[in-house]
Amino acid sequence: MTTATAPVGLAALEKELHPRFLTLAERERIRDLLAAGRSVRAIGRALGRAASTVKREIDANSGSEGYRPYAAHRAAAARRPRPKGRKLLRDSPLRAFVADALRRRWSPEQICHALIQEYPDDQSMRVSVETIYQALYFQARGGLKREVQAAIRSGRTRRKPRRETGRRTARFIDPMLMISDRPADAEDRAVPGHWEGDLVIGANGRSAIATLVERTTRYTMLVHLPGGAHDAETVRDGLVATIQTLPAHLRGSLTWDQGSEMARHKQFTMATGMPVYFCDPASPWQRGSNENTNGLLRQYFPKGTDLSVHSLEDLEHVAQELNGRPRKTLGWDTPAGRLRDLLTA
Repeated sequence: MTTATAPVGLAALEKELHPRFLTLAERERIRDLLAAGRSVRAIGRALGRAASTVKREIDANSGSEGYRPYAAHRAAAARRPRPKGRKLLRDSPLRAFVADALRRRWSPEQICHALIQEYPDDQSMRVSVETIYQALYFQARGGLKREVQAAIRSGRTRRKPRRETGRRTARFIDPMLMISDRPADAEDRAVPGHWEGDLVIGANGRSAIATLVERTTRYTMLVHLPGGAHDAETVRDGLVATIQTLPAHLRGSLTWDQGSEMARHKQFTMATGMPVYFCDPASPWQRGSNENTNGLLRQYFPKGTDLSVHSLEDLEHVAQELNGRPRKTLGWDTPAGRLRDLLTA
């Protein structure tokens, strides 16, 4: 049964609507086709609308006198201009949860799924990914650009298409095992212990941090390079020291690009027992997990900054925070939890 609505002005009734909204002419045709005994599906086909749209329209606007197109159109016009307050612009437990998660550098998608897990029976603790993004960009327009840049991983306060620029260094002379030679169990992530690695480069290429990501769990380890140096010997020593902290069953292989920092890959393999597989030139997707992780790390280590100022303790803190984030690709488990399961199994 329809409910009483406030009077609606002529302008609202005659306003040109988005094609997704039913027009008065369509509502009149629904009435005529119903009177002719046509089914909901037949009416939908006649209007070029989904049968579910027609059914909702009839159910919402039928009373003892049947379907009433003019009353239905007035009710729809009255609903359109009603003010809708932004969920995250008013103080509430939902806003507090989202704000706290953003401070911990969680993505909007991670926040949405965490809300479902934390509050499975509380529908008031729900928000869409788009609503979070809209709130962030709205705040940026209101003068909170610095705070929003800290919350949005890209650092942008306006939406724009993502672009990536390729960065490949020349291949070196030492013989290499190519990624095409990598075993199948590493390729399909079926067996843990296969890692992807790369360097995060600082200002003017003068400092760096080495990153390692385990392909199955997405667990991240950050390798401290003294003084930010990233010559082949320094990178070799840092990687060997880090890999040797792992149990033997998690030392399967390492995949890297053809950067000169891996010129001592044979010595690394001799020290760790891990073969190094090299990607094809200009093919960053062949280390997809590592590329994604390096993007996340730019929240902590922005481009154009000196990375040599970060201590080993700083890197361990960042890695711990990153490994504590729920990941979509892990069914919203955390990398730390997945690795813990491997170590205790």
